[in-house]
Amino acid sequence: MKARLFACALLLTGCASQPVPPGTQAPLERLQQGVVPGRTTKAELIAAFGPTRSVRFDSGYEAWVYQSPDGGGRYAEFVILLDPSGVVSKTRSRAPALP
Repeated sequence: MKARLFACALLLTGCASQPVPPGTQAPLERLQQGVVPGRTTKAELIAAFGPTRSVRFDSGYEAWVYQSPDGGGRYAEFVILLDPSGVVSKTRSRAPALP
């Protein structure tokens, strides 16, 4: 079930082509090092990286998306799946789409 929710979140974020709202950008390396599944909480994410776009599912899970500048106006994505208690369950990086 979690994998299905995560896949849906990835598909939804891949369709986004609008400018990046403030507070949603962070270096990919910092995200990868600072977000630890099973340990990092929602409050820690907000404190470290600020609020970002999210999708909340009926199950209580949330998918958050941060973007990292990759040059040429392109952005890599870092997707975080939060469990209903607000703890990071999984993360996934996605390279920027080719022009």
